[in-house]
Amino acid sequence: MIGLAAAFLLLAKGRIAGISGIAGGVIYPEQKDDISWRVVFIVGLILGGLIYQWTGFGVGVTHITAQVSTPVLVIAGLLVGIGTQIGTGCTSGHGICGLARRSPRSLVATLCFMGSAVVTVFVVRHLLGGV
Repeated sequence: MIGLAAAFLLLAKGRIAGISGIAGGVIYPEQKDDISWRVVFIVGLILGGLIYQWTGFGVGVTHITAQVSTPVLVIAGLLVGIGTQIGTGCTSGHGICGLARRSPRSLVATLCFMGSAVVTVFVVRHLLGGV
């Protein structure tokens, strides 16, 4: 479904389905008429999860709770935002759309995302004794 949505957005609007760019365009729009499709896309993301759960496909999925404090979540969110700016895109933009377009820059970015995720999980679980 994500691939279909990304392909549809590329064909219909000529835009890459990178969530950070879509959300950023709502906050800092390039043009006034550029906001509506972005809001619809973001609402669709949220509704998609809710509809999935509501229709019963999410049976067995338990309530997700954070294993860390709110300040840690805020700091993590800020770091993700900074990384998105430094990497000029997010995992959806580079990992799904960029790789599909065979972008070398997206390949490097995705390898960096995944490599840092592997290192982070190893450090937190095995060196710091986290869950």
